[in-house]
Amino acid sequence: MSFKIGDVVTVLDEDLSGIVKNVSKDEITIETTDGFDLKFSPKELMKSPNSSALRKEAFSNTSVSEIITEKESFKKKRSVGIKPKERNQPAMEVDLHIHQLTNSTRGMANHDMLTLQLHTAKRQLEFAIRKKIQRVVFIHGVGDGVLKLELQYLFGRYDNVKYYEANLQKYGLGATEVYIYQSITS
Repeated sequence: MSFKIGDVVTVLDEDLSGIVKNVSKDEITIETTDGFDLKFSPKELMKSPNSSALRKEAFSNTSVSEIITEKESFKKKRSVGIKPKERNQPAMEVDLHIHQLTNSTRGMANHDMLTLQLHTAKRQLEFAIRKKIQRVVFIHGVGDGVLKLELQYLFGRYDNVKYYEANLQKYGLGATEVYIYQSITS
């Protein structure tokens, strides 16, 4: 690309632009918009389009009245509809089945498995409280009911939590839903 004195240029890898003041074979001196003279190789520079010519080109096909009409035209925004069934779905589900929490139960006693499940439930509940998630479903399965009783004891230790059986059609008897009351002050 050939440059001549007076060309408006932009430096490729830097946030600089200016006017060409001196041109030699392998070096071009520009005066930046801040008034500094800097030297660059021709490969580092690019000619900037004339801003008035650019403006004319951008608005050559449209008139001001067309632009105003376009901006003033009423466009109805489409709202994303949420089905009533989906509106009542919990924001978060936590599956506490042991095979979901660990790759292998080899070497784990029943007490160890229960402790892992309760620790996971507590961690997820506190996460939901921190992130202001109002509804969480803990899927624990039917079994002997030991995990369910321990979960109820855990949820009872929180003042801002109410728990009840989750949706029977979706989860059967193996899930508990937790509603977290959000405090007004944050």
